[in-house]
Amino acid sequence: MRALDIIEAEHANMRRLASALGALAETIGGGASAADLHTADLIIAYFETFTERFHHPKEDDFLFARLRQRSNAAGAVLDRLHRDHEMGPRQLETMKRMLLEPGIAAAPQIGRLVAEIHSFRQHLDEHMRLEEEGTFALAREALTAEDWDDVDAAFAAHADPLDVAHGDARIAELRERITQLLPAPFGLGGQRDVLPIAGRRAVAAPTGEPMLAVRGISTRYGRIEALRDVSLEVHAGQLVVLVGANGAGKTTLLRCLSGVQPVTGGDVTFAGRTMTRLAPEARVRAGICQVPEGRQVFAPMSIEDNLLMGAHTRPAGEIASGLGEIYALFPVLEEKRRLPAGTLSGGQQQMLALGRALMGKPRLLLLDEPSMGLAPLIVEEIFRIVCRLRDSGITILLVEQNARAALAIADRGYVMETGRILLSGTGPDLLDNEQVKKAYLGM
Repeated sequence: MRALDIIEAEHANMRRLASALGALAETIGGGASAADLHTADLIIAYFETFTERFHHPKEDDFLFARLRQRSNAAGAVLDRLHRDHEMGPRQLETMKRMLLEPGIAAAPQIGRLVAEIHSFRQHLDEHMRLEEEGTFALAREALTAEDWDDVDAAFAAHADPLDVAHGDARIAELRERITQLLPAPFGLGGQRDVLPIAGRRAVAAPTGEPMLAVRGISTRYGRIEALRDVSLEVHAGQLVVLVGANGAGKTTLLRCLSGVQPVTGGDVTFAGRTMTRLAPEARVRAGICQVPEGRQVFAPMSIEDNLLMGAHTRPAGEIASGLGEIYALFPVLEEKRRLPAGTLSGGQQQMLALGRALMGKPRLLLLDEPSMGLAPLIVEEIFRIVCRLRDSGITILLVEQNARAALAIADRGYVMETGRILLSGTGPDLLDNEQVKKAYLGM
């Protein structure tokens, strides 16, 4: 009966996409942008390709066909579901044709598209509810073990592209867009679409002096030595990742770089200047800003006031433009800017913590476990934003337990264990390292 679990999971993704399409309909009803219409096209393409070519045919040819053979009581329900399967492609084709019409963004045409979207969502929801409430119980009762072997094998043959690491650029773009549009727990809850992010820039081999140089630093918590003779380099424009198990010393290292944890030996230089004895606020003014583990937003304060806290070192004349940049990157923060930060979801709070650090106009951004405690879809968006920041020219040192995801985007990586650097190399080299695979990738 594994097929029923697969159908429910695929239905969950369809509901998310239908919700995203509904959120778009609310937005474009007041005026459609090119990005809005492009996102609608992506969602329709998903329903056309996966749902109509794989999901529904598997139901018709295997589950529903076997159920017809085994249960006379299922006939009426299956006839209704089959009619729905025939109607769905016609609705999708209608919406697709509307998107291609000249002047679709104008009021009369966009009104017809919005109405068609609402009709499609209603029929889809009724169809999925009828399947789950009307056929699942019948199938569990009527199908034999041999039937289930055949049906389960058919459904396992194709994976929903939204649930797997997928090479299709349009699917990756669709995942980003629905994350922006959907509310928690599936998304960030924004109501404005975003333009496609730029492709990754080419990273030249580092030359000259590093922006950040850590030379043999050590530190202690009382009698416990937390870091011992740690050295690493971060060159301008790089995304450098530090991975390791809990308790390895990763967060302690970032605290030393921010100046909140004193070092007992070694030296830290930033942009050619010794930072080892500088106070934390002096390091922020120099361009080192940290996003702490666990986000650490000021829950009772408004979202905008949290952002302003990050701008205390900037000239007053730059603050308005700085807020504008953060709101362009994270539209949901602008929409909720008057609300207390504590009302945000975990993913939205991570956006706020990132935005607060970016308000300091950092030259070096320290990120401590940004994916911790977040849903997989949100984690993907977090890493996509990290790449976007790197590609905009911000130098990043990222601490992360999710070694696979972090090293996949890293220019260079370091592996930390019990307060020491164990391994270093490029991101791809460390992903291929047998020691890293065994200890951190579960391979």
